[in-house]
Amino acid sequence: MQRREQEQQFRQWAHDHAAILQHITRGFAADADQEDLLQEILLAVWHAVPSYRGAASPSTFIYRIAQNTAMTWRRSVRYHEKTDELDAASPAAPPPDNKYARTRALYAGIRELPEADRSLLLLHLDELSYREIADVTGLSESNVGARLTRARKKLAMLMKENGA
Repeated sequence: MQRREQEQQFRQWAHDHAAILQHITRGFAADADQEDLLQEILLAVWHAVPSYRGAASPSTFIYRIAQNTAMTWRRSVRYHEKTDELDAASPAAPPPDNKYARTRALYAGIRELPEADRSLLLLHLDELSYREIADVTGLSESNVGARLTRARKKLAMLMKENGA
C-alpha cells in the first residue's frame, strides 16, 4: 500500500469511526488523559492500515486496535502516575443532575471495571450484536452474553455505591 492510499484510508476510517474511538477513549481514560489516549489509538490505527486485508469489517478491525491500544496504555506506568496525581487533586464528582453529568458518571464507573468487562460494555454501548462483539473479542456469543450480564451488574453496583 502506498503512503497516499494509507493516508486516504486512515482519514476515512478516522472520520467514519470517530464514535468508536470516542467511546473507547472515554471508557479507558479520565478526562485529562483522553486526548493522549486518542492520539495513541490513532497512531496505532495509522500503523495498522497497511496490514488490513478485509477479513473483518473495518469497524471490527478498528475496535480490536483501539481496545488493545487502550488496554496497553492503561497499564503503562505513565498512565498510573498521571491519574494518581489527578485523582488526589480532583474533588468528588457532583451528583448527576443532567445528561452530561450522567454520561460522565457512567464512563467513570466503566473505568473502574476490569479491562475485559470494560471492553464488553463499550462494545455493547456502541450497539454491536453479540456476534459482532464475539468477532472483536474472540469470545463465543454465549460467553459474550454471560460476561456482559455480569459486567452490567457490576457497573450497576458501582454506580449505586457512587450515588450515580
